[in-house]
Amino acid sequence: MPPVSRAFAHARLSGIFYAFVLNRTLYWKLKRKGERMPEFIWLIIGAVVGIALGFVVTRYLVNASTKRAAQEAESVVTDAKRQAETLRREAIIEAKDEALRLKQEAQAESKERLREVRSAENRLSQREESLDRRVESLDAREHQISSMQGQLERRERDLEDAAQEVSYRLERAAGMTPDEAKAELLDTLKDEVTHESAAIIRDAEARAKAEADKKARSILSLAIQRVAADHSAETTVSAIHIPSDDLKGRIIGREGRNIRSFEQLTGTNLIIDDTPECVTISCFDPVRREIGRVTMENLVADGRIHPARIEEMFGKAEAFVNQRVQEAGEQATFDTGIHDLHPELVRTLGRLRYRTSYGQNVLNHSLEVAYLSGVMASELGLDPIPAKRAGLLHDLGKAVDHEVEGSHAVIGADLARRFGERAEIVHAIEAHHNDVEPSSVLAVLVQAADAVSAARPGARKETLDAYVKRLEKLEEIASSYKGVERTYAIQAGREVRVMVEPETVDEAATTVLAHDIAQRIENEMQYPGQVKVVVIRESRAVGVAK
Repeated sequence: MPPVSRAFAHARLSGIFYAFVLNRTLYWKLKRKGERMPEFIWLIIGAVVGIALGFVVTRYLVNASTKRAAQEAESVVTDAKRQAETLRREAIIEAKDEALRLKQEAQAESKERLREVRSAENRLSQREESLDRRVESLDAREHQISSMQGQLERRERDLEDAAQEVSYRLERAAGMTPDEAKAELLDTLKDEVTHESAAIIRDAEARAKAEADKKARSILSLAIQRVAADHSAETTVSAIHIPSDDLKGRIIGREGRNIRSFEQLTGTNLIIDDTPECVTISCFDPVRREIGRVTMENLVADGRIHPARIEEMFGKAEAFVNQRVQEAGEQATFDTGIHDLHPELVRTLGRLRYRTSYGQNVLNHSLEVAYLSGVMASELGLDPIPAKRAGLLHDLGKAVDHEVEGSHAVIGADLARRFGERAEIVHAIEAHHNDVEPSSVLAVLVQAADAVSAARPGARKETLDAYVKRLEKLEEIASSYKGVERTYAIQAGREVRVMVEPETVDEAATTVLAHDIAQRIENEMQYPGQVKVVVIRESRAVGVAK
């Protein structure tokens, strides 16, 4: 409520209150004096007097309120003016600061643009100067060329005149026409070119053969170095340990029924002899032999051996081995990076885990051939993926060669062809043992990788024996000559180091000795590649200072 309204309301209430008080006061004074008047007259008098007093009081209060309101209004206006002045000054200061900041930014931006413009002008001026110099150089060169062209034209005319003069003189001196002279010259040049081209071809063939042999050795050595693998010999029998010899009778069963049931289910031969705490399973099918081994181990661990239990354990062992076969095939494809083989090929590839060749595991051999083929293909600038694929599948036929007639190369090629392999892969599989003549680089690579993998020392038992005998033979041949002190066959039999006695063999004799040893090795031994003979003669003079 405004102050003036509050004052009027207060005045009205005060007037009513004063009228009531005055009325009651007069009424009681007159009553004590004995004077009586009608009560409504007192009410009227009190009301009139109260109204008058209220009006006076109200007027007084209104004036006081008005003064206070005016003072408050004046104070509010003064404060408002002071605040407005403060805000105005702050706004002016902020505006000046903002204007100064914008001016500084504009000045900095203009300076930066000015620097950029000056830099661009400098670059343009330098480019213009460079172009001017180039134009001047081109003009000078053009002038020089035109001058030289004129000289060449004159010399060409002079040469034509001289050639005509020489031709005329030759015709007159030789008594032949130009056509006859040309034919005679061509015949002479033809004979010379034929002779020179033949010599060039022979030299090129010799150099190409030498370079090819060197490159092949380098590629093979690199592939062998990068693809190192461990080898372990495996056999076609499985020996199973049993807790005691008493278990052999339970394995045989009453009247041999258990052993007959076992052999009939597994397709293997169970050999029970006098070997202590051991029974032997023999079979040429590696997968059936593995199933028989797992079945027998489970029966020995279970202890309950009878035909029904044998049949139950055989079913579990068969499922287990088939799962391992599948996992082995998938792991081989994963290791070589080949993921689009037919599932049947993957399964057949996994069967090679239990197949051996001369004691070498065929699956490991196939993986090694794949790696070797890929490395050699990469070194020759070929795609390594087909080479790896052909190397991995090259011995695929060994998984079923005991079931199908024919060589494993032909069987593997038929399998690959049946399951959608490309013609180049099939040919590489078929030709890796020269069952067909190799007609592609891929087939030759698989051949070489197969030979390298099989020829590693320790890869195959027969190869290891031959390897040791070859080293011994090399050292024996070198040591048989007079004056030889020590011999060493190194680098897998590819080099023989011969240490001679310097007092017995002189410098000239070392060359003859190296030649004689090399000739004898060549005549008496069979070996792949070459054997290098190095004869070393060392003489020392020793003096002791005392």
